[in-house]
Amino acid sequence: MNSSPLTAKTTTIFVTEVTGDNLCIMCECGKKLYEHIAIAFNAGDNVILSFKDAEDLTSAFLAEAFYQLYAHFPAETIETSLQIVDIHPDDAMDINYVIRDVKEYLQNPLLFQNAICAVMGDDYL
Repeated sequence: MNSSPLTAKTTTIFVTEVTGDNLCIMCECGKKLYEHIAIAFNAGDNVILSFKDAEDLTSAFLAEAFYQLYAHFPAETIETSLQIVDIHPDDAMDINYVIRDVKEYLQNPLLFQNAICAVMGDDYL
């Protein structure tokens, strides 16, 4: 994620302030994080997303936040307006994997749903 032109205002979002905890594990917290980022994006702001003091980032938390972002904003907006800082390299790699998976899912959700049904049964969804 890169920063965008200097003409836009920048909003810094501290993940631990949004979640109210240093543990980033719950889907609901991922949704809250998305909502904060969305408000800034809708105002035309760039976002610096700080994971300072955040611990235990789960795929559920990350998937909820980034699924919502990519479902509601163009990839170009996200990739030029969101900068992630203060993050452990392993967690940054996890974010990259989640983003890759989210993009693949959004390109063909039926493929993923069919795969889930094949393994878990039609009643699972």
